[in-house]
Amino acid sequence: MKVRKMATVALLSLSACELAACGNNGSQASSGKTTLNLMETDVVSSLDTSVTASIPQWDTLVQTMAGLYRSDKNDQPVPAVATSYHKSSDGKTYTFNLRHNAKWSNGDTVTAQDFVTAWQKGVSPKALSGYNYIFSNIKNADQISQGKKVASSLGVKAVGKYKLVVQLENPEPTFIDKMVMPAFYPQDTRLVKKYGSKYGTAAKYTAFDGAFKVTRWTNTSEKWTAVKNPYYYAKKAVKLQTINYQVVKDSNTAHQLFQQGSLDDAVVSGTTAQGLQKSKNLYHLYRSGNNFVNINMAKGATLASKQLRQALYLAVNREQLSKKVLADGSKPSYTFSAPNAAKDPASGKDFATAAQPKETYNVAEAKKLWKAGMKALGKSKVTLTLVASDTTTDKNVSEFLQSQLESKLPGLKVTVKNLPSKSAYNLVANGKYDLYLSLWLNDYADPYSELQTMEKTNTHNYGKYTSSAYNSELSQARKNASTRSVYFSHLLKAQEQMNEDFPVLPLYTMVEDHLVNSNLKGVLWHKVGMVDYTRAYFK
Repeated sequence: MKVRKMATVALLSLSACELAACGNNGSQASSGKTTLNLMETDVVSSLDTSVTASIPQWDTLVQTMAGLYRSDKNDQPVPAVATSYHKSSDGKTYTFNLRHNAKWSNGDTVTAQDFVTAWQKGVSPKALSGYNYIFSNIKNADQISQGKKVASSLGVKAVGKYKLVVQLENPEPTFIDKMVMPAFYPQDTRLVKKYGSKYGTAAKYTAFDGAFKVTRWTNTSEKWTAVKNPYYYAKKAVKLQTINYQVVKDSNTAHQLFQQGSLDDAVVSGTTAQGLQKSKNLYHLYRSGNNFVNINMAKGATLASKQLRQALYLAVNREQLSKKVLADGSKPSYTFSAPNAAKDPASGKDFATAAQPKETYNVAEAKKLWKAGMKALGKSKVTLTLVASDTTTDKNVSEFLQSQLESKLPGLKVTVKNLPSKSAYNLVANGKYDLYLSLWLNDYADPYSELQTMEKTNTHNYGKYTSSAYNSELSQARKNASTRSVYFSHLLKAQEQMNEDFPVLPLYTMVEDHLVNSNLKGVLWHKVGMVDYTRAYFK
């Protein structure tokens, strides 16, 4: 998931079960507390997954929506609205049987058509979320996204109310894993028809089929509430009555709110987290995500030069960044592929480790490459614009990068623009940047989740990275997906090609520091995807 932009990291190795239990032990809440207070780093601009995709939105949707499947405590998919599925012998057709007692928060029945409605909206070329590519392997999805076919031709259909049939272009061993993602959640067809473009812009224009339903929210709210959904099919498993959200961008403020009891789970980073190393409430969550710099490689852009991009890559001291600037347990990252997604079958190593290049920091070589690249451009000086969000962490990382690059690469000036996430994204989407401090959190347990975002036609490929070799390897991975070893060999070659082209500057892996109420239990701390509070309770 592209984040606009929450970059938080963790410090201290404490067991999840010590602070917030790995799973619901089935006991009723005994403290009497049934309200959970959470924070987000930005507003939820829409609850329509075809309109936007952000961590605040997906965090909220995971608590309030139910898809075909949900993730259990081991990050494995388990039935939600679907009760079972059948896969055809060729691996290309999935038939899902839906539960008959799933209802929307307004009392409407959740039907197979509700999935068809949502997926057709999500794959449309008019979808603004940038996530239409996630439907790619479903029959006709690519042609629809390119405007060559109508959305109704998507290979998904409702057979009656409770049977959903999905046709794929190629076998896909991780297809069920993807079904836990909010991008595949349903939408109430009746309300979509009634409200049109208003759907998902305010609580009153939206319905929810999950554990909670959102109230008192519009797309500019800095505070919103979710209350227990009386129509949820598994409402007996839900112990909380209310979840309160508030936007908190500053780490120190988050800490203060936690101390005051206004937050039960506060995400902290930087110097705030450094001072909390011995806190009994601190829990680190290693997530399968990378913080990196996206590079504008568009034709005519300064960094279309491979020599300059390679110089930037070699000039950044990631050890110093993680240990002295962040100083909170974060680890250097040298590949776009994040750890904790999957293991490489050939080596048995974490995929990110198996794909790591040999040379990652060499100032002398960086200077040499920079000089050659500048000579080829016929320039002695150049100014690069670094765009980032206005969170405390992003400001600190931006200042570090500015200092590192200007001090090591002669003739370089870096102009930093720390902006609200929406403003920063708008600049990037319009190509008005050179460097963009970003993050990708894997949507499901597969390196392909992030690697595909750099394909030539992917909507998240803001920097216009174009490599026929890279695109070919990912294409081969899709076509040979029935064999896991072959599949991963192509993914590894794709990452190795990226190591040669330098379309991004990997910085550090995503680790979150959470200050957690010691009485909060039952939270599912997912390395892949969003944290799930739907079965949480207070002891």
